[in-house]
Amino acid sequence: MLNRIKSIFAANGTNAGQAQQDDLKLASAALLVEAAVLDGEFDDAERATIERLLIDHFSLSTAEVTKLITDAEATVADANELYTLARTVKDDVDLDERTAIIEMLWEVAYADGEVHDYESNLVRRLAGLLYVSDRDSGDARKRVITKLGLSQA
Repeated sequence: MLNRIKSIFAANGTNAGQAQQDDLKLASAALLVEAAVLDGEFDDAERATIERLLIDHFSLSTAEVTKLITDAEATVADANELYTLARTVKDDVDLDERTAIIEMLWEVAYADGEVHDYESNLVRRLAGLLYVSDRDSGDARKRVITKLGLSQA
């Protein structure tokens, strides 16, 4: 009987851990989609960048990423603030992971070859909400610029 109770709690802990990971993936994807749509257009280059980043970062399949982006678009359409999404990320991962997400946001912002003021403002606000320092965010931005072969602006 005691083993059965332990297995129930273990299963609930596993489900809770999976739900937490799913929330993290959705919140991260929604933040990336928000960065993409902020300039008024969610183009193919931005979508492809988000797909690649999510596949690489979370080790997801193409089908999983397609569903995740669809869910993220719905989340962004329904959301009226970023705090809840940012808090989900901030509470679930360490500083290195949060910095990696800021780097992903910069990469989405640069996906169309230029960063609009709204996009850079969003990334800076999210860096603050994620407790990523200006220095770490700036370093992430520089890594993206170098990775994409863009000139420093």
